[in-house]
This record gives sequence, C-alpha cells and structure tokens, in this order.
Amino acid sequence: MSIKKSHLYAVSTAATLSLALSACGGSAGGSASGGTWDKNATVNIGSLYEPQNLDNTAGGGQGVTEALNGNVYEGLFKLTDDGKVEKLLAQDYQASADGLTYTITLRDGVKFHSGKELTSADVKYSLEKVLADDSQSARKSNLEVIKDVATPDARTVKVTLSQKSISFIYNLSYVWIIDSEAKDLKTSEDGTGPYTLGKWTRGSALSLNRFAGYWGDAAANKKVVFHYFKDATALNNALLTNAVDVVTSEQSPDALDQFKSNQNYKVNDGNSTTKLLLAFNDKAKPFTDVKVRQAVSAAIDDKKLLESVWGGYGKLIGSMVPPTDPWYEDLTDVNAYDVAKAKKLLAEAGYAKGFTFTLDTPNYDPHPTAATFIKSQLAKVGITVKINTITPDEWYTKVYKNHDFTATLQEHVNDRDLVWYGNPDFYWGYDDKQVTQWVKEAEEASSTAEQTALLKKVNEKTAADAASDWLYLYPQIVVASTKLSGYPLNGLNSQFYAYDIKKKG
Repeated sequence: MSIKKSHLYAVSTAATLSLALSACGGSAGGSASGGTWDKNATVNIGSLYEPQNLDNTAGGGQGVTEALNGNVYEGLFKLTDDGKVEKLLAQDYQASADGLTYTITLRDGVKFHSGKELTSADVKYSLEKVLADDSQSARKSNLEVIKDVATPDARTVKVTLSQKSISFIYNLSYVWIIDSEAKDLKTSEDGTGPYTLGKWTRGSALSLNRFAGYWGDAAANKKVVFHYFKDATALNNALLTNAVDVVTSEQSPDALDQFKSNQNYKVNDGNSTTKLLLAFNDKAKPFTDVKVRQAVSAAIDDKKLLESVWGGYGKLIGSMVPPTDPWYEDLTDVNAYDVAKAKKLLAEAGYAKGFTFTLDTPNYDPHPTAATFIKSQLAKVGITVKINTITPDEWYTKVYKNHDFTATLQEHVNDRDLVWYGNPDFYWGYDDKQVTQWVKEAEEASSTAEQTALLKKVNEKTAADAASDWLYLYPQIVVASTKLSGYPLNGLNSQFYAYDIKKKG
C-alpha cells in the first residue's frame, strides 16, 4: 500500500495487469491557450507531500514518488498517466514460452547524471536493492518472484522467476534504475532521467534542473521547483499569488470556486485511484464475524460523508476496485447504507445492544473528520467508537507492522491493489482460502481476460464479505495557471511527470 501522505512510509500495493507495450510517448496534460512557450522557463509546482528522504526503498513516501519518479529516475518500463506501460530504458524484451524467463535488452547510449554509462550491472543492482531485507519498496513483495538476475553482457539482463507472473513487466515500471556505484541516496541521486537534482531545502522546496546529457527528448522546461506546504489554504494562496503555477492534488474543495471563476486558472478533474478505507482487523473480535463487518458498513452513509468532505467531487465505490481498473464492477449496492439492515445483522451476530471498539485514526485530514462522522453514524445502531488519533509513523508501526488494532482509517493510493485481500498476512488480516487461490491463479494466468475474470470473482467475494468498508474514491483535482500545458491530470500512484510541462512566456 502506498499511503497518501508524504511523511508516511511507502508500503506495498500490488499491481496485477499485463498491459500492451508501445513506443515511448508524452504524458497527458492540460492545455494552455495561445502564446509561445518558454523553453527556459521555471515551473513552480505546489504540493502537500514533501519526501521523507530521496530513496524510494528507504521510506521516502509519496513525496519522493511525486518529485523524482520519471523526472530524475527512470525504470526499464514506464507507467503513463493513463495507466499504460511503455518501454523506457528497455529497448526490447522477450519472455520464454513458460513465462519464467525474461530477457531484456537495454537502450544504448544511456548515461547517469554522473556521466557513467548504464549497464546491465546497474539493473541487477537496482532489482536487488528493491529485494533487500531492509527495503521498504512499494514493489518488494510483488518482485519477490524473482529467482535470479543474470547479466550475460553489458546490455542484456536475464531475469528468471520462481513462478509465472503476468504482472511482471507492469511491476518493473515501478523500479528505479540506479547507478550501482551511487552513494548517499537518501540525500542525493544518480538517475538517468530528464532532470538532475538541484537543491533540496527541507520543509520548503526541492528543485530539478534539465539534464543536458539526457538520452531522450529534452525536458520542455529548464527548471522545476516543488514547493511544499503544510496545509491546503497556504497552498491555494500560493497559487493565487503566482508563487506556484500548478497544484498537484487539490485537497480543499471549498476553495475551488475562486479558481473556477477566474480566467487565469483551469480546474481539472482527473481520475483517482485513491480509496479511503475503514479497514477492519478481520482477525480481531468482533470483526472476525462477517455479519458485524456487514452491519458496520451498512450503518455508515458513505454518500453523506463524501458530500461533507468533498462537495460534488469524488465517487462512491463498493469495493477496493476503482472504475479505471480492468476488473471493476459497480458494487455500491452491496452492504449499502441501510440502518435497519445494520441493526438486524448486529442482532444476528449477538450484538443487539452493540459493542465498543477503538478506531486508530491518522492525524491528518480527512481522517479526523471521517472518524468523527463514523462515530456519530455507528452510535445510531448502538456501537460506541473510541477515536485514537495517531501520527503516521505510529500508524506504520502499530497498525501496518504489528497489526495491533481493531479498526483503522487509511488511504490506499495505488491502482490494482485488490490482490492484497489474497494475502492473509497483510495488515487487515482478511483470510479466505478461495480468494487467496483466485489471486494466485490470476497472477499465473495466460491472458488478461483470464486474469480479469478471476479478479472480478475476488472483487465480488471481498465486497460481499465486507472485508473492509470502502468509504469513497478521492477526486484527483489539478489546478493550474492557464499559462501552463502538458501537466499530468491523473497523478496515477502519486507520480507527477514534469518534463512535458510548457509555460507561456
């Protein structure tokens, strides 16, 4: 799971789609009207998500993905803003008939920012860095299927898998290729991307400079500066005063009218993959009982919560699967809001008079607001909620690592992360042998059609079991100056490609 907050550790979400590969292309973007763009412009980007550090295998968090992924570091493959996979540092690849061996040919002439030429040894090092014991990579568990990495020559990487993985190429798009000789990666970098790291002033800003030796098309701007803010109001004020040109993800819907009514700004409503979950510990009473989980889900008016937090933005979802995932089905009617049904289910489970539980709640918005709302909703069916507000670091240790909780609120950022319900050891403890088998079979599927059919079964079963309560799907709102074009609209998995952004002079 990737958590939607900069100072949280990025922990793993699974991706399970084998996608068609195409030639490299530009990112999605907004549009600017008229005028000529300045090739030497500085683009100022406003964000709430500052990196913890600059290493995505060392708990760098959402912020390091947003700033460095695709901009400073590149992978063998690239995940585009609309969810497709393209070859990037990989010139080509071949898979063996049994799906267990991948032979990847690297692009020629690629150099790191230090000047060192990219070789297969760097790819081997980068993969092993993700798989290391101390790695906190968001794709570590997905890539543990790697059995061996061989380097027959400088431009060839041969990867042997322990079992078939239809998602392997997709998962490789999340692996940064790093100079095997690089040091101090928490504070410095040595990638192959279109920008080099300029200056990082903690608590304030991080700058990127166009890399003159880049192997591909040069960045459309000379410099990018990510400016970091503690709250949405300060961020919006920076946009209004032209201190920043674009906001990567608007978190204050009440502030949007001032931009909508101003011809100098454009409000873009993209596609989000971020889900807000009321996650039960399915191994802790009373949530070991499916009827209790169903009752709690039915007792919460998700529509009213979404409206109170996001106004007219965002979507209701009835499962872990957003509409952009191939195995999406509209399951909002499953365990939908129904107080009478909730009371009936509680009585059948032996809790006619309700019960009391503690809800571990991260201390940043919208979690406290959602927790208070849930508390008031569940009180109507006799359930008492004790809210325990904790920091992101406390959440990571208490909930994610130690599973020491009864229920929690958390955001899951990534797409195609339904498969975590097939892992009984994941923090929420959902354990259904049939679901685990379907997830395994889906990963070993011979076609995307077979994979999709199996994961639809997983989707339906986890929804019916109320494995969690999926409260709503976040909107993805990017607000930008009309002087800008070429910025990404969807922010898939928190990445924000800056190299196609053009700014009028």
